[in-house]
Amino acid sequence: MEKHPNRLWMTALLLGWAADFLFWKSSLGVNYVIFLTLCLIGGTTLLLTSGLRPARASLWLLLPFGFFLALAVLRREPLSAFLAFAFSLFPLGVLVNTCLGGRWMQYGLLDYLKGGMKILAGLLMLPTEHFIQLREERERQGASGKGIPAAAILRGLLIALPILAIFGSLLASADLIFARKMADLFDLFDFSDFAEDFIRLILILVYAYSLSGLLLLAVTRSLDEDLLSETSPIKFRLGFTEASIVLGSVILLFGFFVAIQFRYFFGGDANIGVAGYTYSSYARRGFNELVTVAFFSLVLILGLSALTRRGDGRQKRIYSGLNVGIVGLVIVMLFSAYQRLMLAIDWHGYSRLRLYPRVFMMWLGILLLVVLVLEIMDRQRNFAFAAVLASFGFALTISLMNVDGAIVHHNVWRAVQGRHFNVSHLAALSSDAVPALADEFLSPSLPSRIREGVGAALVCQRAALEETDAADWRAFHGSDWLAKGILQDMQEELSGYHYKTIYGLARVRTPGNVVYYCRE
Repeated sequence: MEKHPNRLWMTALLLGWAADFLFWKSSLGVNYVIFLTLCLIGGTTLLLTSGLRPARASLWLLLPFGFFLALAVLRREPLSAFLAFAFSLFPLGVLVNTCLGGRWMQYGLLDYLKGGMKILAGLLMLPTEHFIQLREERERQGASGKGIPAAAILRGLLIALPILAIFGSLLASADLIFARKMADLFDLFDFSDFAEDFIRLILILVYAYSLSGLLLLAVTRSLDEDLLSETSPIKFRLGFTEASIVLGSVILLFGFFVAIQFRYFFGGDANIGVAGYTYSSYARRGFNELVTVAFFSLVLILGLSALTRRGDGRQKRIYSGLNVGIVGLVIVMLFSAYQRLMLAIDWHGYSRLRLYPRVFMMWLGILLLVVLVLEIMDRQRNFAFAAVLASFGFALTISLMNVDGAIVHHNVWRAVQGRHFNVSHLAALSSDAVPALADEFLSPSLPSRIREGVGAALVCQRAALEETDAADWRAFHGSDWLAKGILQDMQEELSGYHYKTIYGLARVRTPGNVVYYCRE
């Protein structure tokens, strides 16, 4: 890198310009995919031209990166979109930190935290440090005259510009012909958007500075020579007795809670009406608290495992038994929370806020069991890797299930069974719901009353999609494109529906003269 520093700055400047070109006054869409792909290509090129090769283990990170990068333009549902962005950036960040070392699978929790701090330091300080090192190295070697003195040229221009402005204005005042020629020269340039162009230039330089830090981090500081999970930086340690008291106390508390509340955990419909419960209040009561208890129980197990000294085999067996007890009781409470959630789904139908925790609890339970197995096998160093895999599993499940599509199919099925049919809820979903709405609308077995409600939701979706900017290719999104194509093909079937906005409220009148609103 020291032999060809201009490659770094040029690559960073090109990527900074690409960021400005792709994102300036544009919403996220295919521009996000293009930009991260360009960053990956730029970093790889810089790495190879420096005579370096990425570690083979690090290349596995490209699989989740590519998958979630594609989902960023295939899912519009909010959580799926957020997870697509987060889990495309996360493996890219891990790749930056472990590009040359490839030991990310051995990372502990502290190593991930350290990696996050390295990326932050790379964004803020590493380019400046590298530039100072290069200048000092050139001064020591007496090679300041070699290559293109970019910094000297920039300093010269900054000094020359105000001097030229002063002399030019004086000469223009002295000679009208010279003043006219200078005015004609400036007319060749459009300064009407000077403020905007100046802001964009500053942003390009900021992008380039930050990206150069990430490139430097990948090329010069990603060997993973020392992992915190191996060097055990934690000086403070708990003894076996203290940890056993903590775990034993938690087991007694959880056991007492489960024993007292067992009737209400699994009573289901029998509890409705007890102490004033309704279906809604019973489903909500304690759900968030039980999931929070389960999550922090996992944190407690992981934290104590990192801090506790365990001696002989007997102490290890006792400690593992205490963890088994906690996990067993937590799984009982998770099952209770899941049962409450399913009761709410059965009574009210699907919604995003009922589907998210359902999937989350499944993966939290799986992670608890995996952590327990690792504890028994004395493989505590793999806890963090297991948590990362479970996080990817949660994101993968949410993304593949198409949350909004699942809401449509389930709630239409409930309506066929005679349950309440909330058309406004379906109409307010993202464009991910359009394929499922179309399938239900075209189903010959669907009752006409419900079909008209689904048709109204489709018309609301069409109106929302017409408001998106189709002219800006940078904001192209696969979900919107697919939905628009489906709705275009269904124009004839939806011709009897009339969309109108009155006092800011969008509504649809069906062929059966029923009015549905597009928002709840």
